[in-house]
Amino acid sequence: MASSDQTDGAPGSPGRLDPANFSRVLLKLSGEALMGDQGYGIDPDRISGVAREVRDVHDRGIEVAIVVGAGNIFRGVMGAASGMDRATADYMGMIATMLNALAIQDALEKLDLTTRIQSAIAMQEVAEPYIRRRAIRHLEKKRVVIFAAGTGNPFFTTDTTAALRALEISAACILMGKNNVEGVMSADPREDPSATLIPRITHMEAIERGLKVMDTTALTLCMDNDLPLLVFNMQEEGNLARILSGEHVGTVVSSPATAGGKA
Repeated sequence: MASSDQTDGAPGSPGRLDPANFSRVLLKLSGEALMGDQGYGIDPDRISGVAREVRDVHDRGIEVAIVVGAGNIFRGVMGAASGMDRATADYMGMIATMLNALAIQDALEKLDLTTRIQSAIAMQEVAEPYIRRRAIRHLEKKRVVIFAAGTGNPFFTTDTTAALRALEISAACILMGKNNVEGVMSADPREDPSATLIPRITHMEAIERGLKVMDTTALTLCMDNDLPLLVFNMQEEGNLARILSGEHVGTVVSSPATAGGKA
């Protein structure tokens, strides 16, 4: 891993992380986090806000990779539920992520950041193919890398893409930026107004309780590889910088602390 993710919790409790020591992170953005108060699509002001947050983190010397969803444009599962073939619907969703990736790239480059988009589906006119070593080299050269088109395979979500790419590039953690959700909640706040924020939880507890952190495949991959998640509200500008300054924001999802003090 590319960080010193130290823990000081008791055995069986979530590890305590020090994000201020992270040198490389992967930011997972839901498509909904890009649409602002609109019902769908891309809000230019929201994209600009995200770009400013990434620039602030980049200016600290932290290497940043991004995976973006496409829930603001198309959802494969919804398409399948309405009668469309699931694989076809998922490919449409993967292509939709490229629209978001291009919008993020444009906003970042307006702030003088150098970026590269890498796509898991060949789109040579607008993006490089995904090559792990090339992605790592871009990050080492302080370029922001945006991973588009999911894993390139149907039946896998962009959550799984985030977990896979974070592990491949040896990111310290996944920063999950949500749309107007403060972190991991005890229940769906849209259905249960009494739902409360859970500050810390283990991967296994999140799976057992069926909490909507990310899909089970992705969460299991993170758990098996001791990859922590920091889930926070991306709509509140400044949260990303506060997290990477060591401030506790949102929810930490990590492996149980061990006697050796390492997550």
